[in-house]
Amino acid sequence: MSFRLSYRADPGNPWFSWQYVRDNSDTILAALRDHASLTARAVLIAALIAVPLAVAAYWFRPLAGPILAVTGVFYTIPSLALFAFIAPYLGIGAVTVLSVVVLYALLVIVRNSVAGLTQVPPEVREAAEGMGYGRWARLFRIDLPLALPGIITGLRLATVSTVALVTVGVVVGRGGLGQLIFGGFQNNFFKAQIMTGTVLCVLLALVLDLILAGIGRLLTPWLARRAS
Repeated sequence: MSFRLSYRADPGNPWFSWQYVRDNSDTILAALRDHASLTARAVLIAALIAVPLAVAAYWFRPLAGPILAVTGVFYTIPSLALFAFIAPYLGIGAVTVLSVVVLYALLVIVRNSVAGLTQVPPEVREAAEGMGYGRWARLFRIDLPLALPGIITGLRLATVSTVALVTVGVVVGRGGLGQLIFGGFQNNFFKAQIMTGTVLCVLLALVLDLILAGIGRLLTPWLARRAS
């Protein structure tokens, strides 16, 4: 206990240091870019898989349970165990990190997309059918646009969780800002390095969430009019 107290009080190891940021700006920016790139790619890939799965669950109701169950199983697997299972097959690097974080993002996007689709008013669907819309036309012109709030909510939640999960990719050498955090632990518990990586993770999650919220408002202007 006395060691911990004296270590926290060490003025030579503060929790934040502008000197550290200035001296390591190139490394910090590279880690931030890598983290943002991995997050964006993972969420995009997850969305391209999850939205069609949600549509399948919406069209064929008996599939909804199995789809949510399978994606839920992936979500419950500890991340370190999943990395350990996938890495021997895909190797060390970005592909393994993307594979793991995509699997975790699927449940959140699928569940919110299904919720958004099922909340489309029945009278609207019936009116579209009465106007001669087929299944695909109704999907792209009625169902998906009205389900956008739910889909965007899923994307926002998946993005925030992915920002946090990417840091675990440090175990396979591609953790983005996780490299800074883990490096701080290796570097005699260098607090400034750990705090810099942590703060940037939080800021990145907030910025990406605000961007998606803005995109959602642009794509659903009728919600803003209804609120006003």
